[in-house]
Amino acid sequence: MCENKTSPDMTSMANASDNKALKGPRAKTRDLVLVSLCTALTAVCSWISIPAAIPFTLQTFAVFLTVGLIGGKRGSLSVLIYILLGAFGVPVFANFTGGLGKLLGITGGYIIGLLVAALVMWLIERLIPYGTVMLIISMAAGLIVCYIFGSLWFMFIYARDTGSIGFVAVLAKCVFPYIPFDTIKIALAIILCKRLRRFVV
Repeated sequence: MCENKTSPDMTSMANASDNKALKGPRAKTRDLVLVSLCTALTAVCSWISIPAAIPFTLQTFAVFLTVGLIGGKRGSLSVLIYILLGAFGVPVFANFTGGLGKLLGITGGYIIGLLVAALVMWLIERLIPYGTVMLIISMAAGLIVCYIFGSLWFMFIYARDTGSIGFVAVLAKCVFPYIPFDTIKIALAIILCKRLRRFVV
C-alpha cells in the first residue's frame, strides 16, 4: 500500500508562500495608513504657523519626521500627496490656504521644495545605514535643498512681477531668519524618529 507523503521542504515552501500572500495585502494596507497619517500630519503642521514673509510653520518638521519614520519611498509619496491636495484646492497649506495659485506663487517653491527635500533624504537613506548620523545628514541636506529650490523660485517670481533681486537678499529675507527654528525642528525630529521608528518599521 502506497502512502502519499509531503516532504518537509515542500510543506515549508507552501507555508512561506501562504505567509507571503497574507503579508502582501496587510503590508499594502499598512503602507496606505502610514502614508495617509503622515500626509495629515504635514497638513496639521502647516496650519501651525506664525505670519511672516515665509510663514514660520512646522512643515519641514513634518517632512523630516515622515521620511525618518516611514522611509524615503513612502515619505516622498506622502509629501507628494500633500502637495497635490493643496494644488487641487484643499486648504492644507499655511494659514489654511490651498490652490494652484498658492503653489505657483512667490513662496510656492518652498512648498515644492519639501518634495525635493524628501527625495534627497530618500537618496541619502539608500547610501548611509540608518542611524543618528544618517538622520542628521539627510535632514540637513534636505533642508538646504529646500532652501535653495525655494529661494531660486522666489527670485524668479519676484523678478518677473517686481524687479530683479539678488540671491543673498532672498536668503536674508527668506532663509537666514528661519535657520535657528529649522535646526530645532531637525533635533526634535531625530529624537522622535529614534523613539518611534520601531513601532512603524
